[in-house]
Amino acid sequence: MNILFIMYDQLRFDYLSCAGHSDLETPHFDRVAAKGVRFTNAYVQSPICGASRMSFYTGRYVSSHGASWNGFPLRVGEQTMGDHLRKLGMDCWLIGKTHMQADAEGMARLGLSPDSTIGARQAECGFDAWVRDDGLWGHGPDGFYDEKRSPYNEYLKTKGYEGDNPWADFANAGIEENGDMASGWMFANADKPANIREEDSETPWLTSRTIDFVEEMSKGEGSWCAHVSFIKPHWPYIVPAPYHDMFGSQHVPAANRHEVERDNPHPVLGAYQDNKIAQAFQREDVRQKVIPAYMGLIKQCDDQLGRLLDYLEETGRMDDTMIVLTSDHGDYLGDHWLGEKDLFHEAAVKIPMIVFDPRQEADTTRGTTCDALVESIDLVPTFVEAAGGTVPDHILEGRSLAPWLRGETPDWRRCAISEYDYSPTPQAVKLGLTPKECRLFMVYDGRYKMMHAEGGFRPILFDLKTDPEEFHDLAKADAHQAEIDRLYDLFAQWLRRCAQRVTKSDDEIQSGRGASLRKGILPFMVDGSEVPQEFTEKYRGPAPQRVDGD
Repeated sequence: MNILFIMYDQLRFDYLSCAGHSDLETPHFDRVAAKGVRFTNAYVQSPICGASRMSFYTGRYVSSHGASWNGFPLRVGEQTMGDHLRKLGMDCWLIGKTHMQADAEGMARLGLSPDSTIGARQAECGFDAWVRDDGLWGHGPDGFYDEKRSPYNEYLKTKGYEGDNPWADFANAGIEENGDMASGWMFANADKPANIREEDSETPWLTSRTIDFVEEMSKGEGSWCAHVSFIKPHWPYIVPAPYHDMFGSQHVPAANRHEVERDNPHPVLGAYQDNKIAQAFQREDVRQKVIPAYMGLIKQCDDQLGRLLDYLEETGRMDDTMIVLTSDHGDYLGDHWLGEKDLFHEAAVKIPMIVFDPRQEADTTRGTTCDALVESIDLVPTFVEAAGGTVPDHILEGRSLAPWLRGETPDWRRCAISEYDYSPTPQAVKLGLTPKECRLFMVYDGRYKMMHAEGGFRPILFDLKTDPEEFHDLAKADAHQAEIDRLYDLFAQWLRRCAQRVTKSDDEIQSGRGASLRKGILPFMVDGSEVPQEFTEKYRGPAPQRVDGD
């Protein structure tokens, strides 16, 4: 069996018609959901691109792999899905974005050349790169945000889009009435069509590269996993025609926010509510422009997914390919007086996750939903099991979703955990915190959601049964201390997990117990009678004669 692991960047869990969106029709996401299982309570391990993705790729929590912010390198030697799957005979390829920063210092220390096979895989998060493009070619006074080569920019130049950075000049910019560029970096331009042919924009381009990949792989033998990582609907919020005006103000929901959230907020929440992106999304004119563009980007993603699904069906690949649709985090879009992601409200930390397993044993669950608490780290063990392997649970901290796909009800986790390191941010500076103090943790048991903040702050608590909008922070008062204490107990259990003994499995340890009694050292004997006589044979008999010097 093959695996298509498809990720959309910054796609909210509730902006799909199969998830209940009232205006945005996504028939091809729905098409996969009708063939598989839609997990309705899936959470990322960090609500920020880089840290979240490193958890997806390693199957480990952020505090285990350590790459806790965009641009923080994933340390050399950290095992990823590529390492686990290749042991099982399955190739593992990248098509699109990872946001991974290589541990160049660690590679140099070990003498790993990035030009070697193993060095290239270390530098590409364990993947063999079919095509990598992280899709953020913003250019400021001090240079580009991303300094790698851009295959997408190179493609645009072959299509006649001129300039050093057609990604910014065409794919993510419109045109003002006077002929000037209308950059997608400015929210005021979100309603303009991007100055690019739709078929040359980012999502169709990556879909074409995916089809090229599958076609090439079909010529050979062996199984493969392809991580297809789309750049959209992540900002800049601008989309080519005809998607730019498919949605309008009538499709913009009221912001999910309440004045009570601004009344003596938790200091960390208050700092984020006052940052620039939040202030922008507190303006209704911004939401009225951005959200229709965001919906247009998702609609384009859905249409291109349909194109890919049609190809798989026409070529028979749907019969032997597991398909996973998910996202690295959500987007506040003005909810809770916030923009972007970063914190632990549902809009940011909850993600879509749809899994189609073509095997017969999954037939009983087709078209169903599962409300178990699922984490992003569950995908790597799912893929290991799909490839015919045994999950190395001393390394992988997630749990295979295969039992749920087969209709079973396994013993499952009691809470979902997410982590956030905001040490590089202006909010950390505003709060006067050291980097070690800038750590947030979410503990969610399916009803109560608690945020713990280092730095001496009180927690935040929401009851999603009585307050599904997450407006009322119950930790402002003392009435729910019992629930806070209970969640801290769950948090403490999670903190005590065995996360760093990754070179020796439990099975290896258990099978080795007592195995060394017939060789090596025999300690703790009184007179030797405690063990069979043959064990002490080397230590009995006449003493050797000492040779004295002159």
